[in-house]
Amino acid sequence: MAPGLPDRVDCVRLAEEAAVLERVFALADLPRLQDVLAEPRGSVAARYAFDLVDGRHAGATVSIEAAPQLLCQRCLMSFAFPVSVSSEIEFASSESAAPVDSPREIYVMSNGLVSLRELAEEELLLALPVIAACTTPETCGRAPALDADTADAPKRPFAALQEMLKKT
Repeated sequence: MAPGLPDRVDCVRLAEEAAVLERVFALADLPRLQDVLAEPRGSVAARYAFDLVDGRHAGATVSIEAAPQLLCQRCLMSFAFPVSVSSEIEFASSESAAPVDSPREIYVMSNGLVSLRELAEEELLLALPVIAACTTPETCGRAPALDADTADAPKRPFAALQEMLKKT
């Protein structure tokens, strides 16, 4: 995130102004993701388009794009998992004040403020698979192919031992 830009924002005011904010967060700065990631490098780009839902409640369309490195549970190798999702969110001041019939996801504010970093982290967590697996199962965990000459040669693990025995 650029220095000087606030993380916690008043989403009611931003919704009244129909503001659009864009932020980029380092994956290493998202603590709830650390157990899921194979490597904490990379970033998540987030876009927040605030609006009023039914003309009275604060809401936003949150879009994120990232390619975090996950650990495949089949081959235990790292792979990039591209994510590009968008969610419709409605903000509520408390659990009891949340509308029960809203078609949008409900996000509870803390003292009227929302952390943009936590919101992006939440959206990314929801977009990741429960069990990470390579996107192409037919090549999952395979080593690069050998040369054609060596691939067809018979395997002789004790050839060196045989040569040593001949010398004695």
